Amino acid sequence: MAKKTGDGGIVLSAFEEDLLTLIQRYVDGIYGLDILHSLNTANKKINRRLIGVGSLYPALKRMAKQGLLDDWWGNDTSPSGGARRRYYKITALGKKALQDTWLYRDILRSGLSPQAIPSPI
Repeated sequence: MAKKTGDGGIVLSAFEEDLLTLIQRYVDGIYGLDILHSLNTANKKINRRLIGVGSLYPALKRMAKQGLLDDWWGNDTSPSGGARRRYYKITALGKKALQDTWLYRDILRSGLSPQAIPSPI
């Protein structure tokens, strides 16, 4: 679960980082089951544990409630005639949290102190 820091920043879990990384590629939003398919396709390629709908949808709902994602019901239905689709799109806050997480990962990889890394604009 994403947690707020004392300075107003957000610390993402690895799963949340994966979700935001994937969703940010889709500027018009992405359907929930397409997110699941993309994650599991990537996970299969490197022999990682597959994600189930029981993990995905609660995380997406929580992230939308935290303001990291926008979510809405689409007007279309699935090709098989099922229920309407719910779409997800990253928000400005979600982008900021993702960029902060990537900066943190860069600091860890480089071995530099946080003071040596220029702050993002």
